[in-house]
Amino acid sequence: MSEYMINGVISDQVSVLDRGLHYGDGVFETFVAINDQLQHWDAHMQRLTLGCKRLKIPTPDANLLLKETQELLATQNNSSETSDRSTSTKLVKKNVVKIVVTRGVGARGYKPPTTTQVTRIVAAYPFPDYPERYYSEGVKLAVCETQLSCNPLLAGIKHLNRLEQVMAQDEWEDSAIVDGIMLNSDQHIIECTMSNIYWVTNNQLYTPDLSNCGVEGVTRANILKLAEELQLSITIGYFCMKDLLAADEVMISNSVFGVWPIRAIDQHNKQIGPVTLEIMQKLA
Repeated sequence: MSEYMINGVISDQVSVLDRGLHYGDGVFETFVAINDQLQHWDAHMQRLTLGCKRLKIPTPDANLLLKETQELLATQNNSSETSDRSTSTKLVKKNVVKIVVTRGVGARGYKPPTTTQVTRIVAAYPFPDYPERYYSEGVKLAVCETQLSCNPLLAGIKHLNRLEQVMAQDEWEDSAIVDGIMLNSDQHIIECTMSNIYWVTNNQLYTPDLSNCGVEGVTRANILKLAEELQLSITIGYFCMKDLLAADEVMISNSVFGVWPIRAIDQHNKQIGPVTLEIMQKLA
């Protein structure tokens, strides 16, 4: 069961004049709650604040968002506990939380209104039922034809304009493919449609430069920090598919599933390597 809160009120409806609907004029964050404990809350609020600052949207008070998120989770989990009372085993409650901030209601036209009343949306979803084999055996990636546009102003943040990712995910029908690799117009690897990507060659960790496009994931920051602690050599730069396909091991990450090893990219098989396994273990 999913629950939604709009500006502090339990609801699933926003104004038809909201600029988030008309122009994608806003930002969002997605993260996990375990037993109502919000994972990496501060890091997600920092990126939300950065996104609002880039778009010149007033940033909602983090304490208010925290209060609304906790209230929504309590509503969702209390309703789900009703059906769990017959079991004697204490269940671990896991939710996916999404916070959306838009510039709010505005008149027709691109120019932002001089007075802004932001819209706050908090959504709580049941945690996805990912197969255990995704972690133990790895997942398959496709290479997308849809390219990511370069825009340094929007790079790094999670803005609401996700049409490139929507179009990219519409490219495959194979249920074995869980994500797609996205390139820019220079054929440089940037990220996957819903995750960041990394690879290991000769015990050196590589990941794309996200200065011009792509999302700087919270889990990505944790992986790079962990790699330093493990004394891995880290290279962030611009790479092509030949670099990735030549790698010894490949992995992807996001804030919901954590880290998945890659077993195949299109028709190219990959092995799950020791660096990936160690990173997965440390982050778990």
